[in-house]
Amino acid sequence: MSVAGWVAIALLWLVIACLALVILALARQIGVLHERLPQVGALKLAQALTAGQPAPIVEVVDMSGTQRRIGGINPQARETLVVFISPTCPVCKSLLPSLRAIHRRERPVVEVVLASDGARLEHADFIERENLREFTYVLSEPLGLAYGAGRLPYAVLMDAGGIVRASGLVNSREHLDSLFEAKERGVASLQEFLDSSSREVA
Repeated sequence: MSVAGWVAIALLWLVIACLALVILALARQIGVLHERLPQVGALKLAQALTAGQPAPIVEVVDMSGTQRRIGGINPQARETLVVFISPTCPVCKSLLPSLRAIHRRERPVVEVVLASDGARLEHADFIERENLREFTYVLSEPLGLAYGAGRLPYAVLMDAGGIVRASGLVNSREHLDSLFEAKERGVASLQEFLDSSSREVA
Protein backbone atom coordinates (compact mmCIF):
# COMPACT_ATOMS: atom_id res chain seq x y z
CA MET A 1 0.00 0.00 0.00
CA SER A 2 1.27 3.46 -0.85
CA VAL A 3 2.06 6.15 1.67
CA ALA A 4 -1.05 8.05 0.58
CA GLY A 5 -3.17 5.01 1.44
CA TRP A 6 -1.70 4.76 4.94
CA VAL A 7 -2.22 8.49 5.47
CA ALA A 8 -5.87 8.14 4.40
CA ILE A 9 -6.41 5.26 6.84
CA ALA A 10 -4.80 7.22 9.66
CA LEU A 11 -7.01 10.21 8.90
CA LEU A 12 -10.12 8.01 8.91
CA TRP A 13 -9.19 6.60 12.32
CA LEU A 14 -8.62 10.14 13.57
CA VAL A 15 -12.07 11.17 12.34
CA ILE A 16 -13.64 8.13 14.04
CA ALA A 17 -11.90 8.98 17.32
CA CYS A 18 -13.10 12.58 17.11
CA LEU A 19 -16.69 11.44 16.44
CA ALA A 20 -16.55 9.10 19.44
CA LEU A 21 -15.42 11.97 21.68
CA VAL A 22 -18.21 14.19 20.35
CA ILE A 23 -20.81 11.47 21.03
CA LEU A 24 -19.52 11.02 24.60
CA ALA A 25 -19.66 14.78 25.19
CA LEU A 26 -23.24 14.95 23.86
CA ALA A 27 -24.29 11.99 26.00
CA ARG A 28 -22.90 13.75 29.08
CA GLN A 29 -24.74 16.96 28.21
CA ILE A 30 -28.00 15.07 27.75
CA GLY A 31 -27.54 13.55 31.20
CA VAL A 32 -26.92 16.98 32.75
CA LEU A 33 -29.97 18.42 30.98
CA HIS A 34 -32.13 15.52 32.16
CA GLU A 35 -31.13 16.19 35.78
CA ARG A 36 -31.96 19.89 35.46
CA LEU A 37 -35.42 19.37 33.98
CA PRO A 38 -38.25 19.36 36.53
CA GLN A 39 -40.45 16.30 36.85
CA VAL A 40 -43.36 16.46 34.43
CA GLY A 41 -46.53 15.23 36.02
CA ALA A 42 -49.80 13.93 34.69
CA LEU A 43 -51.27 16.31 32.11
CA LYS A 44 -54.46 18.04 33.18
CA LEU A 45 -57.38 18.04 30.75
CA ALA A 46 -59.76 20.94 30.26
CA GLN A 47 -62.75 18.88 31.38
CA ALA A 48 -60.92 17.28 34.32
CA LEU A 49 -62.35 17.16 37.83
CA THR A 50 -61.38 19.92 40.22
CA ALA A 51 -59.03 18.96 43.05
CA GLY A 52 -60.55 19.52 46.47
CA GLN A 53 -64.10 18.90 45.26
CA PRO A 54 -66.13 15.72 45.89
CA ALA A 55 -65.88 13.23 43.04
CA PRO A 56 -69.13 12.35 41.27
CA ILE A 57 -70.79 9.29 42.75
CA VAL A 58 -71.55 6.72 40.06
CA GLU A 59 -73.16 3.33 40.63
CA VAL A 60 -71.50 0.61 38.53
CA VAL A 61 -71.40 -3.16 38.24
CA ASP A 62 -67.92 -4.64 38.01
CA MET A 63 -66.91 -7.50 35.73
CA SER A 64 -67.58 -10.04 38.46
CA GLY A 65 -71.19 -8.82 38.73
CA THR A 66 -70.78 -6.96 42.03
CA GLN A 67 -72.60 -3.66 42.50
CA ARG A 68 -70.11 -0.91 43.38
CA ARG A 69 -70.13 2.80 44.04
CA ILE A 70 -67.31 4.91 42.61
CA GLY A 71 -66.95 8.15 44.54
CA GLY A 72 -68.16 9.03 48.00
CA ILE A 73 -66.74 7.75 51.28
CA ASN A 74 -64.70 4.56 50.92
CA PRO A 75 -66.03 1.89 53.35
CA GLN A 76 -62.48 0.60 53.97
CA ALA A 77 -61.11 4.14 54.48
CA ARG A 78 -58.85 3.70 51.45
CA GLU A 79 -57.77 6.09 48.77
CA THR A 80 -59.09 5.21 45.32
CA LEU A 81 -57.19 5.48 42.05
CA VAL A 82 -59.53 5.21 39.06
CA VAL A 83 -57.63 4.55 35.83
CA PHE A 84 -59.47 4.69 32.51
CA ILE A 85 -57.91 2.30 30.01
CA SER A 86 -58.66 0.32 26.85
CA PRO A 87 -57.58 -3.18 25.74
CA THR A 88 -56.46 -1.69 22.40
CA CYS A 89 -54.29 1.02 23.99
CA PRO A 90 -50.55 0.06 24.04
CA VAL A 91 -49.71 2.78 26.59
CA CYS A 92 -52.44 1.48 28.89
CA LYS A 93 -50.90 -2.00 28.79
CA SER A 94 -47.46 -0.59 29.59
CA LEU A 95 -48.89 0.95 32.80
CA LEU A 96 -50.20 -2.33 34.21
CA PRO A 97 -46.96 -3.32 36.04
CA SER A 98 -46.86 0.13 37.64
CA LEU A 99 -50.49 -0.16 38.72
CA ARG A 100 -49.74 -3.53 40.31
CA ALA A 101 -46.81 -1.97 42.17
CA ILE A 102 -48.99 0.90 43.42
CA HIS A 103 -51.71 -1.52 44.51
CA ARG A 104 -49.20 -3.57 46.52
CA ARG A 105 -46.80 -0.80 47.61
CA GLU A 106 -48.90 2.07 48.88
CA ARG A 107 -49.69 2.17 52.58
CA PRO A 108 -52.46 2.58 53.47
CA VAL A 109 -53.58 0.40 50.60
CA VAL A 110 -54.85 2.23 47.53
CA GLU A 111 -57.84 0.66 45.81
CA VAL A 112 -57.07 0.64 42.09
CA VAL A 113 -60.15 0.63 39.86
CA LEU A 114 -59.70 -0.01 36.14
CA ALA A 115 -62.51 1.52 34.10
CA SER A 116 -63.51 1.36 30.46
CA ASP A 117 -66.48 0.79 28.18
CA GLY A 118 -67.27 -1.35 25.17
CA ALA A 119 -67.91 -5.04 24.51
CA ARG A 120 -67.87 -7.13 27.68
CA LEU A 121 -66.31 -10.16 25.96
CA GLU A 122 -63.34 -8.11 24.74
CA HIS A 123 -62.65 -6.90 28.28
CA ALA A 124 -63.09 -10.37 29.76
CA ASP A 125 -60.40 -11.64 27.37
CA PHE A 126 -58.21 -8.66 28.31
CA ILE A 127 -58.55 -9.43 32.03
CA GLU A 128 -57.56 -13.06 31.49
CA ARG A 129 -54.72 -12.26 29.09
CA GLU A 130 -53.17 -9.61 31.36
CA ASN A 131 -54.09 -11.31 34.67
CA LEU A 132 -56.04 -8.34 36.04
CA ARG A 133 -58.26 -10.18 38.50
CA GLU A 134 -56.64 -8.43 41.48
CA PHE A 135 -58.17 -5.12 40.35
CA THR A 136 -61.76 -3.92 40.41
CA TYR A 137 -62.63 -3.69 36.69
CA VAL A 138 -65.75 -1.84 35.59
CA LEU A 139 -67.41 -1.07 32.27
CA SER A 140 -69.35 2.17 32.48
CA GLU A 141 -69.69 4.92 29.90
CA PRO A 142 -71.44 7.22 32.45
CA LEU A 143 -68.42 6.89 34.75
CA GLY A 144 -66.05 8.07 32.01
CA LEU A 145 -68.31 10.99 31.17
CA ALA A 146 -68.73 12.01 34.81
CA TYR A 147 -64.98 11.90 35.47
CA GLY A 148 -63.95 13.69 32.25
CA ALA A 149 -61.99 10.82 30.71
CA GLY A 150 -61.75 12.30 27.23
CA ARG A 151 -58.37 10.69 26.42
CA LEU A 152 -56.64 7.55 27.61
CA PRO A 153 -55.00 6.52 29.84
CA TYR A 154 -56.54 8.92 32.32
CA ALA A 155 -56.48 8.67 36.11
CA VAL A 156 -58.26 10.25 39.07
CA LEU A 157 -56.96 9.95 42.64
CA MET A 158 -59.51 10.32 45.45
CA ASP A 159 -58.98 10.26 49.19
CA ALA A 160 -60.95 8.07 51.59
CA GLY A 161 -63.67 10.71 51.80
CA GLY A 162 -64.27 10.72 48.05
CA ILE A 163 -62.54 14.07 47.50
CA VAL A 164 -60.58 14.46 44.26
CA ARG A 165 -56.89 15.01 45.07
CA ALA A 166 -55.30 14.84 41.60
CA SER A 167 -56.12 13.80 38.05
CA GLY A 168 -54.70 13.81 34.55
CA LEU A 169 -53.36 11.85 31.61
CA VAL A 170 -50.88 9.20 32.76
CA ASN A 171 -48.53 7.93 30.05
CA SER A 172 -45.81 6.56 32.33
CA ARG A 173 -44.94 5.39 35.84
CA GLU A 174 -43.67 8.91 36.58
CA HIS A 175 -47.07 10.35 35.68
CA LEU A 176 -48.80 7.93 38.04
CA ASP A 177 -46.38 8.80 40.86
CA SER A 178 -46.94 12.50 40.16
CA LEU A 179 -50.60 12.13 41.18
CA PHE A 180 -49.53 11.06 44.67
CA GLU A 181 -46.88 13.77 44.75
CA ALA A 182 -49.48 16.38 43.77
CA LYS A 183 -51.76 15.10 46.54
CA GLU A 184 -48.96 15.45 49.10
CA ARG A 185 -48.27 19.03 47.95
CA GLY A 186 -51.95 19.94 48.01
CA VAL A 187 -52.19 20.82 44.31
CA ALA A 188 -54.25 19.43 41.45
CA SER A 189 -51.18 18.52 39.41
CA LEU A 190 -47.42 19.00 39.39
CA GLN A 191 -47.88 21.48 36.52
CA GLU A 192 -49.94 23.65 38.88
CA PHE A 193 -47.19 23.42 41.51
CA LEU A 194 -44.46 24.28 39.00
CA ASP A 195 -46.51 27.17 37.60
CA SER A 196 -47.07 28.62 41.07
CA SER A 197 -43.39 28.22 41.90
CA SER A 198 -42.44 30.03 38.68
CA ARG A 199 -44.77 32.91 39.51
CA GLU A 200 -43.27 33.21 43.00
CA VAL A 201 -39.75 33.33 41.55
CA ALA A 202 -40.82 35.96 39.00
